[in-house]
Amino acid sequence: MDVSGDVRLWVEQSGRREGSPLLLVMGANSSGVAWPDELVARLGEHHRVVRYDHRDTGRSTWAFDQQPYAVADLARDAVAVLDGLGIDRAHVVGMSMGGTLAQLLLLDHPDRLLSATILATAVLEGAGPDGAPAPFGDIDPRLLALWERLADPRSREEEIAFRVEHWRLLNGDEVPFDADEFHRLEEHVVDHTGRHDNPAAHARADQSGLDRGAELASVAVPTLVVEAPADPINPPPSAARIADAIPGADLVTIPGMGHALGSPVVVPLAEAILEHTRRVDVTDGSADATGR
Repeated sequence: MDVSGDVRLWVEQSGRREGSPLLLVMGANSSGVAWPDELVARLGEHHRVVRYDHRDTGRSTWAFDQQPYAVADLARDAVAVLDGLGIDRAHVVGMSMGGTLAQLLLLDHPDRLLSATILATAVLEGAGPDGAPAPFGDIDPRLLALWERLADPRSREEEIAFRVEHWRLLNGDEVPFDADEFHRLEEHVVDHTGRHDNPAAHARADQSGLDRGAELASVAVPTLVVEAPADPINPPPSAARIADAIPGADLVTIPGMGHALGSPVVVPLAEAILEHTRRVDVTDGSADATGR
């Protein structure tokens, strides 16, 4: 799908064609196929599920060094995906950086959202009575050390092993980590992408325009915030800060969840999302297969 200039995004649809649309927005430097297939399938029992590769991931255009962009541009890409599929309104589920993009969509394109679900992320800067940035807390120094080597050259197997170790640290310590599961995931991502290098483009993207937390007080779109209690990047009370900033937002905790979507958390996460989207669909009563 061509979205702007020379940028082309890979997009996949699955699930119930007649269901209300649900757009999955992944985190930084992650392909859309990093969403677990089991989660996509469960959501697809009720929704027309759309996932896509951000710029500089997967099969989408890789050209950051020639055409640098801002993180906010990635939110506009999400709207372009909906436009390209003829979807007027969709449920949006954003994880990590995808949760940041979901907050921007709530502010700039509320008319395109049936609902929003935000997980494993922080509130936009400027929210709350003091307007202070959300604290990161104590990030595992092993995680910080890995981030410094994110774009280092490695062989395919070295890169996959590096990513598995990254997921292990992101998973947290409260639910079991299955290294084989994440090894299979990253093999799939590399096969899907056709290359194994990681330019870490999103880490280098312009961060301006994200200090809009105070504007979240005007949001009227039904919003669910998922708390991941073992998240080593955005631990509690990060989710509560988002829920407090958005009027009427619901907050739900997935026990043991960290910053990775392994098998132990897929089912409860899917159930939480579906409970939210079903309630919105029943209340809205007008969402057909195009989200109208």
